[in-house]
Amino acid sequence: MVIIADGGSTKTNWCLIDDAGTRIYFNTEGYNPDFVGTDAILASLRQSLPDTLVQEQITEVHYYGAGISSAKKAEIVAAAMRQVFTQAKVFVDHDLLAAARALLGLNTGFAAILGTGTNSCIYNGKDVKLSVDSLGYFLGDEGSGSFIGKRLLRDYLRDLLPDGLQDAFRETYGLNRDEILDRLYNQALPNRFLASFAKFAYDHNNVSYCREIVLNGFETFFQNLVLHYPNYQDYSFNCVGSVGYNFRDALAQVAKSHGMEVGKIIRSPIDDLVDYHTILTK
Repeated sequence: MVIIADGGSTKTNWCLIDDAGTRIYFNTEGYNPDFVGTDAILASLRQSLPDTLVQEQITEVHYYGAGISSAKKAEIVAAAMRQVFTQAKVFVDHDLLAAARALLGLNTGFAAILGTGTNSCIYNGKDVKLSVDSLGYFLGDEGSGSFIGKRLLRDYLRDLLPDGLQDAFRETYGLNRDEILDRLYNQALPNRFLASFAKFAYDHNNVSYCREIVLNGFETFFQNLVLHYPNYQDYSFNCVGSVGYNFRDALAQVAKSHGMEVGKIIRSPIDDLVDYHTILTK
């Protein structure tokens, strides 16, 4: 039996393919090695994996995850996986490769992730050929949930949210300045905390301020990342991730303004990623 997993910073989508070819899906939290270590990943897996999953029967694990930027980062995740799936060959790679394989299959093209964080690449039908570094939520991740959330929080703390949004934000989250800064500077997973506020922009998408910060986020994503790929207009724009999917109309508007036709925009790559691996085994 084979497991394929796509792990973001917030959530991991898993698919077990049994010997009859049946697909069984389940979820756990995300395991970004920029923020969590092997012991924390192992503890979460032991608590979160389905009780019905017979771990000793798994022969292969293909895990694609956010933050897998080097062999050292990959080993943080792989070490936990090997302790759980003791009879399996464990393969760990970047979630950007998962996105490209899900969006483009065996074809060349442009692929992006717009979720908790941001990433993008040119894909050659097998591997990532070129990627402009997104630099993470401190320096970059333009257009992501954390980028949108950072703008919302900054304006909220400065009492700059318009059109009744200041009161709506306060009523929705009930957070004061000290609580927000403590979550950002003293507690784990600040990127996930920031990204959680993107839902507020989605829930209030009828307010011009929310539409504008989303459009601005996507425009900044294009200016700082997409436009730096050689001949980017030769490719269609393909994207996975909750932010890209939920705000796909705004994303398409910005892509077209830069001369890129819009291709495939999906919330999660897991189904198409499983299809990719199924094709490879035939």
